[in-house]
Amino acid sequence: MNPRTRLKFRQLGVITCAWLVVGVLITVYDHLVLLTNNSLGPSADYSFVLSLVFNLGSALIGAALGGSFMVFFVNEKYQDKSYGYTIMAVSVSFLIIILIIMLVLGSVSVPLKTGRPLSDPITQEAFRNFLFDSSRLKNTMVWFIVVAITQLLFQISSKFGQGTFGNIIRGKYNTPKEENRIFMFLDLNSSTTMAEQLGDEKYHELLKDFFADITNPVLANKGEIYQYVGDEVIVAWKYDDGVESNRCVQCFFDIKLHIEQKREKYMKRYGLVPSFKAGIHCGKVVAGEVGIIKRDITYSGDVLNTTSRILSMCKEFNAEIIASSDLISNLSLTSNYTPMPLGAIKLRGKEKEVLLSSFKPLALAS
Repeated sequence: MNPRTRLKFRQLGVITCAWLVVGVLITVYDHLVLLTNNSLGPSADYSFVLSLVFNLGSALIGAALGGSFMVFFVNEKYQDKSYGYTIMAVSVSFLIIILIIMLVLGSVSVPLKTGRPLSDPITQEAFRNFLFDSSRLKNTMVWFIVVAITQLLFQISSKFGQGTFGNIIRGKYNTPKEENRIFMFLDLNSSTTMAEQLGDEKYHELLKDFFADITNPVLANKGEIYQYVGDEVIVAWKYDDGVESNRCVQCFFDIKLHIEQKREKYMKRYGLVPSFKAGIHCGKVVAGEVGIIKRDITYSGDVLNTTSRILSMCKEFNAEIIASSDLISNLSLTSNYTPMPLGAIKLRGKEKEVLLSSFKPLALAS
């Protein structure tokens, strides 16, 4: 199972747990309403336990059907659509799912209450009363709001990036924290030429496709997309995740392979296949939450400036990917590719020289 699929199953698990909690809250709320002075009290056939089972069953079936639909279809197929468009798609499916839930739960609970089979006229009358009871409309309205909020949170989470929204909610970075991180600055080659060749709108579509296509290789190597800056992508790793199995370097070659596999698509749409270069570096950064109107978690420190300077050296050395010795010394480069030392280089704006190396697949290095 690839990391993106695992992520989707985790999202489905969160939806299921959250909706089960909502089911419990609905049951408790209904029970408390029945005990108020403004109520005539519960009916003779009311049971808190049966009401709880009904609401939990609704939540579980809804999560299995509606949650899966949101996670694996709407938010996958409609990634380029607006929230309004996705909520319409979810709403239509939601009404169908609600009907299915009512039919399933009604066909199970009503015969249990009447003690007669569903084919019995008395049970059929009770089944019709069950379907058209005002509580069904009330639950439909409540679950419609729950589904809309769930879809909105999906969009917000996607906007902030994997894990970032959760960190903001928890206040993890309210107080700045020093962390050891690895960064890869990945930049498209000949972006100005491509923009002139394709035109602004077509070039923007190219960027959109490229950024979407590199997502799986980044996630597969435990990276997180920190920022998109024009035609540049900044990928970040927790230090241990990045050095394990050389993921921070392997990510570049996985992206390259993935884009090559998409060659036919790019040639058909744009008449070219985008190429790119990258600079990689590691070190201490300060992570903290910034902004009031638009909050975000940002990294600051010399590491990012140095990584940007390393990226700029790719053109000078005609290299696809260059990394610092600080990073390479902690990698186990025993397969797939080998470092090619470039020497000690004084980067623009830096006083000290930095040892740099490019990478070549072993087949080319030999």
